[in-house]
Amino acid sequence: MTNQEAFRPPSVPLITHDPYLSVWSATDNLSDAETVHWTGKPNPLCGIIRVDGTSYVFMGGSRHQMDAEVTLLPQTDLRVTPTRSIYTFEVDGIQLVVTFLSPLLPHDLDVMARPLSYIDLAVSVVDGQSHDVSIYLDVSGHLVVNTIEQPLVWGRHRISATQDALWLGSQEQQILGKDGDDLRIDWGYLYSMPIQSAQGVNGLSLRLRETFVKTGQLPVSDWTEMPRNVGARPPAPASAWVFDLDAKPGTTEQSQLMIAYDDLFSVEYMYRRLRPYWRRNKATAVDLLQWGLQDYKKLREACEQFDDELMADLESAGGAEYAQLSALAFRQCIAAHKLVEDLDGTLLFLSKENFSNGCMATVDVAYPASPFFLLFNPALLEAMLTPVLDYAGSSRWPHRYAPHDIGRYPLANGQVYGGAEENDFRQMPVEECGNMLLMVATLCEAQGSTAYAKPYWPLLAQWADYLLESGLDPANQLCTDDFAGHLAHNVNLSIKAIEGLGAYAELCRKDGQIEEADRVRAQAEQMAQQWQEMAFDGDHYRLAFDQEGTWSQKYNLVWDVLLDLNLFPKSVAETELAYYRQNQAQYGLPLDNRSTYTKLDWIIWSACLTQSQDDFEALVAPIYKWLNETPSRVPLSDWYYTDTGQHRHFQARSVVGGVFIKLLYDRATWAKWRQKAL
Repeated sequence: MTNQEAFRPPSVPLITHDPYLSVWSATDNLSDAETVHWTGKPNPLCGIIRVDGTSYVFMGGSRHQMDAEVTLLPQTDLRVTPTRSIYTFEVDGIQLVVTFLSPLLPHDLDVMARPLSYIDLAVSVVDGQSHDVSIYLDVSGHLVVNTIEQPLVWGRHRISATQDALWLGSQEQQILGKDGDDLRIDWGYLYSMPIQSAQGVNGLSLRLRETFVKTGQLPVSDWTEMPRNVGARPPAPASAWVFDLDAKPGTTEQSQLMIAYDDLFSVEYMYRRLRPYWRRNKATAVDLLQWGLQDYKKLREACEQFDDELMADLESAGGAEYAQLSALAFRQCIAAHKLVEDLDGTLLFLSKENFSNGCMATVDVAYPASPFFLLFNPALLEAMLTPVLDYAGSSRWPHRYAPHDIGRYPLANGQVYGGAEENDFRQMPVEECGNMLLMVATLCEAQGSTAYAKPYWPLLAQWADYLLESGLDPANQLCTDDFAGHLAHNVNLSIKAIEGLGAYAELCRKDGQIEEADRVRAQAEQMAQQWQEMAFDGDHYRLAFDQEGTWSQKYNLVWDVLLDLNLFPKSVAETELAYYRQNQAQYGLPLDNRSTYTKLDWIIWSACLTQSQDDFEALVAPIYKWLNETPSRVPLSDWYYTDTGQHRHFQARSVVGGVFIKLLYDRATWAKWRQKAL
């Protein structure tokens, strides 16, 4: 379709699995610059093709570093689907299609949790002539260290009688030795291995590339002078592979390279070190690679079918531009988490608050991301909520309200944000109580049972009582939009409290607690009526109850229809949307009147409020324009300026999963996708 053909993402996901295994292309063409980690630090992959003796770089910005004659391979197309990024190149009668496949299928946890991606190389003849073609791929040692000064080592493993895997790893192996935000992994081992036979060697990247450009081959043995760091300049240690392809008219020759990462231990949870989910039954790196070998064909087909079906549903629900936005958000949402099992087998899906503060299992990050997991696999939302609920119910958490987080990635040993366990400083009491009530209630709705909530009922009741006391007219405090600072009498935060109470009342009703349900529902209805009187400002509703002439997005109102709460009349949403459409900027709807910046996830939620397709597409169109024009070449940001398109700070965060909320409004579509996970 035309929109998809013209799409220019700010940054393209190539290998995306968790907060550490992450490779992106932040340029228009795959060969314009080195590939990077989501943080922007170098994570180089290099690709070179030789056609009848002439060499062309198609991936990575290494052309000017080599002492050999090489030019850029012309790129003709880029497509981004939920699980794939597909580049097309053409030169000298040859078409090359390079597909980066990360099979993050949320209904299949065994597959989704594998830290393994495929790079598929497909060569076709377009001029009717036979050609001599070979392709070079390498993966740099940057992927296994946090800083370029750290020494690394390398080697190879025999996987079968005819196949080796090459590996790279840091020498020091300080497992779970650091916590924080702008960090990369420096423990565990990176593996690369072809599916078909290919020549592979470990060496110094620049020398390997120059040798291939000049001869079409690689050195016959591994470089062994180690340890060595990647350094500020090439050559860095790398694992390289060469694929020889027989390019004849009427055929398409294909080869694949697997790239996998075994982190040995993934997180620390309440001072217990936990292995990744795929290792839970004592699997090894060899098992991981063998699974990748045997499952490639069926996974490729499954991902193609998944992508086609999902893109059709997205386009039907919100239009072509919305579908493309959602495709770009898909892998990013999952890859901001890590899936593990606790020692008793409890599933834990732990998020990292990327380029915010590095917090772990953040409640107000789970909240905007929750529509994604409600849609595709509610068990993952349960695995996000469980560690928070268990922590909040422990003797360590002293506050009446819900916590903000349970640690700083990858150490989930207790809240680190604001006053943490010690005091009320910079806490988000109304925010997090409302978030938890809404997410637990919606999860139980998706599961068709209140069973999950039962062990946590004292906590839920406590948080509901807190909102009854403090939610209608919140005191001076932070909400999820904490970058805007403290705000008293926050109108949108009040909506969250009211909707959270409505959701809790319905949860009580479904559990047979009719008297409690009636009590809370009656008070929520009264609060909603008071809200309308307190917030009304003529042709819209205010930012704060006491501030005339102000406005804000009322995205929290989205649950009134989604959960059939009907606490507010439809006129509230209609009034707000009419006002929003008058206040859009070039690249979207500002968050409120205080600044030109906005939040991507909240715009999509606000666009859903009236259930008008015209309203929805009107608010999505400037976002699509922003995606194509933003000067910030970073993984999808959820916080940016609507006048300049510049991103404010956040990037690669899971909250972009919130764009999938539109599909939840169609109960049949929601049920169809949810059913795949059963």
